[in-house]
Amino acid sequence: MSVRKIFGLFFTLFLTVNFIKAGDNMNNILTSKETNIVNIAKYTAQGDMTALNTALNNGLDSGLTVNETKEILTQLYAYCGFPRSLNALNCLMNVINERQAKGIKDEQGALPSTRRETPSIVTGTENQTRLCGAPVSGALFDFAPAIDEYLKAHLFGDIFSRDNLDWKTRELATIAALAAMTGVESQLNSHIAIGKHNGLTDNQIAAILAIAAENTYGIPTISSFPTGSENSAYAQYFSGKSYLAPLTRDSSLGVPIANVTFAPGCRNNWHSHTGGQILIAVGGVGYYQERGKKAIRMQPGDIVEIPADVEHWHGAAPDSWFSHLAIECNPSTNKNTWLEPVSDADYNSAVK
Repeated sequence: MSVRKIFGLFFTLFLTVNFIKAGDNMNNILTSKETNIVNIAKYTAQGDMTALNTALNNGLDSGLTVNETKEILTQLYAYCGFPRSLNALNCLMNVINERQAKGIKDEQGALPSTRRETPSIVTGTENQTRLCGAPVSGALFDFAPAIDEYLKAHLFGDIFSRDNLDWKTRELATIAALAAMTGVESQLNSHIAIGKHNGLTDNQIAAILAIAAENTYGIPTISSFPTGSENSAYAQYFSGKSYLAPLTRDSSLGVPIANVTFAPGCRNNWHSHTGGQILIAVGGVGYYQERGKKAIRMQPGDIVEIPADVEHWHGAAPDSWFSHLAIECNPSTNKNTWLEPVSDADYNSAVK
């Protein structure tokens, strides 16, 4: 492992320790049953059967019924594929058999009620509209109408019509699974909006993401979206919403560290630091750009070392939240110089 990766790993671990209390508070936002659903969905999406075995046992212990758990794992095939879903269902079958052998009698729970006679495409279109709060259309569905039909008729018509699991719980599991995967930021953001429309709060969303997200090294990231308090002190230097969470508790160490979270599309102004700065990405997808150079795409584990007096900006991708650690170098003499905002044209050119 390179020195840079070891450095990134060290600070991720440092952040984990510093956010234990915050993480405990965040977990209290979700019930024990909901937290276990997040873990079940996460490990299913990642294909980690060892961890899933533990999560399934914990979930059944916390009150999940067998049929609720089957329903979650079955639905997830639509988001992480048949292989992961089938492996997870096989793991559940083994867990239940092992528990029965130990004399544990898990509640079976309700099965879905009888389906309506209405065609799936009709029911699915209605369900999709209710889930999202408005009819769903777009150029992609015009380009590939078959996928639009499959989504409406099968996912929303067949699966989301199965009423032994409510839509809020289905979205909780879906968000967790997508957050545990890479390259699906657009779909994750869409389901965050759908989840909120169906009763999940911002704090619950943040808790789901904090539990589900994992970084390059397999260590849970600390980034939840949003993390910290709204960044009102520096709002004038940011286009869009951002959140700030100072992390260093002992100022005598001389290493100020803060977690900065950017909403999708948010970035800070061009600026420079007389003493330099180090950025470590810990959640989502973002960009860093120096004046006159090509932008760098950043994902958890990526590190940028910014020399003194170099003009630059950093922020979130258009379709993803983004969190990074900002480490102030030479803090006793380091001063920021804030410059002009990054124009929409420059931003769009940088992130395309």
